[in-house]
Amino acid sequence: MRNRFDEQLEQLNVELIRMGALCEDAISYASRTLMENGDYSTEVYKTDHEIDQKEREIENLCMRLLLQQQPVAKDLRQVSSALKMISDMERIGDQASDIAEICGYIQDREAKSRLHIRDMAEATMKMVTQSIDSFVKKDLNIAKEVVAYDDVVDDLFNKVKQELIGLLGQQPTDSTMGEFCIDMLMIAKYFERIGDHATNIAEWVEYSITGTHIE
Repeated sequence: MRNRFDEQLEQLNVELIRMGALCEDAISYASRTLMENGDYSTEVYKTDHEIDQKEREIENLCMRLLLQQQPVAKDLRQVSSALKMISDMERIGDQASDIAEICGYIQDREAKSRLHIRDMAEATMKMVTQSIDSFVKKDLNIAKEVVAYDDVVDDLFNKVKQELIGLLGQQPTDSTMGEFCIDMLMIAKYFERIGDHATNIAEWVEYSITGTHIE
């Protein structure tokens, strides 16, 4: 019975890695749609759909583990944490889709190259990757690094806000520039929220290892 349970836990890890990779893809496609000339929004929406499907698959696997194996202690924390984590990953996919949708209105604006949006995208992708990695490796240090790195994303968000204020101040009567700034602020906020979800994942990893959830 224990061997079968360990096999199912390993399957859970594999599926979480796959879902995490899909989240990385969604962020990458959204970022490329924003910063490059190509339109990758279709890829973002397709990946978001795959993330939703993967969430359902992992949820079913977790429920089978809970009902059939009735895990306790650390094993129970691992399964229950996975259920929490996939909810955050699903939201990451949704927010990548939101970014791609807004990008359709601002692709031709050169001003975006003067912002730290690309840095935000790379930072949040790193957080998502490491948060999943910390779960699979059961590495508390990596989880703590993710939580701490959220400050970097928050600082970038504040920097983007100040950059947008500067752009708007240069052309205060340009309504098109005003719309651009609002759109870019929303995108920056979505990236900031992705960082928050990666932080949540890392905190659930910490709970699965230590039994303590940091508020």
